[in-house]
Amino acid sequence: MPKTIKYPVVPLQEILIRTAEEYPQNIATVIDGKETTYAQLDVFSNQFANALKELGIKKGHRVAIFLPNISQFVVACFGILKAGAVVTTISPLHREREIEYQLCDSEAETIITLDSLCPIVNNVRIKTKLRDVIVTSLDETSEKSTTSSVPVGRRFWQLIRRAPETLTKVLIDPQEDLAFQQYTGGTTGTPKGAMLTHTNLVSNALAFAAWMKGSLAKETFLTALPLFHIYGLTTSLTVPISIAAKMVLMPKFEPIKALEAIQKHRVTVFCGVPTMYSMLLATPELRKYDLTSIRVCISGASPLSPQIQKQFMQTTGGFLAEGYGLTEASPVTHCTPIDKTMKKVKVGSIGLPLPDTDARIVDLVTGKKALGVGETGELAVKGPQVMKGYWLKPEETALVLRDGWLLTGDISHMDEDGYFFITDRKKDLIKYKDYSVYPRELEDVLYEHHAVKLCAVVAKPDPIAGEIPKAFIILKEGIVVRAEEIMAFVNDKVASYKAIREVEFRSELPISSAGKVLRRLL
Repeated sequence: MPKTIKYPVVPLQEILIRTAEEYPQNIATVIDGKETTYAQLDVFSNQFANALKELGIKKGHRVAIFLPNISQFVVACFGILKAGAVVTTISPLHREREIEYQLCDSEAETIITLDSLCPIVNNVRIKTKLRDVIVTSLDETSEKSTTSSVPVGRRFWQLIRRAPETLTKVLIDPQEDLAFQQYTGGTTGTPKGAMLTHTNLVSNALAFAAWMKGSLAKETFLTALPLFHIYGLTTSLTVPISIAAKMVLMPKFEPIKALEAIQKHRVTVFCGVPTMYSMLLATPELRKYDLTSIRVCISGASPLSPQIQKQFMQTTGGFLAEGYGLTEASPVTHCTPIDKTMKKVKVGSIGLPLPDTDARIVDLVTGKKALGVGETGELAVKGPQVMKGYWLKPEETALVLRDGWLLTGDISHMDEDGYFFITDRKKDLIKYKDYSVYPRELEDVLYEHHAVKLCAVVAKPDPIAGEIPKAFIILKEGIVVRAEEIMAFVNDKVASYKAIREVEFRSELPISSAGKVLRRLL
């Protein structure tokens, strides 16, 4: 892996334009049997850009995408960029209050959404600056007349068909102009728009493609991660486009459908989150499917249990690497080297920094003092993928960006070989009688128990200790176990001050759109 890569200083949309020129007939996306070539994707996005311009969209305007993983998302995304506008994505799982906040904060005047989501848009529209609602359906060939739920909506494909195919390029400064305004809870939990430039996203896509050693026009990606989340957007959209790969789109992750897709399309790359891998492992039919096409899988967004990692690799024969990133870094900063011999794999590590990415550990109090090998502190990163800052939040920006270094909010340490290990989120740290207890450590032990399917450990307020570790657990189907047995299993393996003091069994846990267990809600 090179320490540095020469990145072209180009707008993000240029990766699609160049791929379409070199591999026009290669399949770009496939969903429910419907294929779109790179030439078609390029033309469709040109037409959508022209349609947006006709609606009054100008350089720098924010345009919201409120869609699941369907081909219209990809067309809309690159059409917005080609129009010189800024993309802001909204999760289809968001509630009205969350959608209203993001639309108002981003100042978006146009939104692309599903007809089934129009009632939500209707309810918040009057409170926002929305002027145009562009509507499509899950069936991309369907162009039925608008229903009563569509608020003066313009039909997505009708706009495209009416627009010219030739595009006049908008002048973009890749290093300064924004491509995405991506919303995140950041290190404080309040929604903020991370301002990501074209250079941020181009550099991260090319660096990650170099890390995974992607072969031009030969890879097939399972695009199951939500594209409205930065992890999915980069690893499962811009990366595959940069290497002319095929993307198998999944609007919703379902284990059986994922296994079917991997076998049918001979998927070579699958980027996911720990909950996806645990769900696949829990699928009784897993061994019925041929998964030998998989070259590499990446787990990110939340810590990967060593037990799940080991079991997945033993079960499938594929290589599962743990990586790390955050929205503010477009998002990837670290990943485990691909090595099927496992000689370069350190279980529990997020691996090494990507090319052109610097990383260091700083003290938890001031964030200014650099710590040494093996010392625990806050992870800080620097590189071309680091955001410009938070939209309209200079104070919040100043808290996390210092002299080019991004303070991640994650507690970490580096070993003598330069491998980094995430201990926990700074804000998730449990303070038991002045001792620091890391939920991640306890969750890793819980996953070693044969009955545990999914778990999360959180801090519960306690009048004497300050905080105690409490575990929320989903048990595997058909298995019954007592809370006392679970606590004894864990507490025999950790120091007494780390002991889990309470266990609550649940049939489900709150999961974010990115697949993370939401500890803060628990």
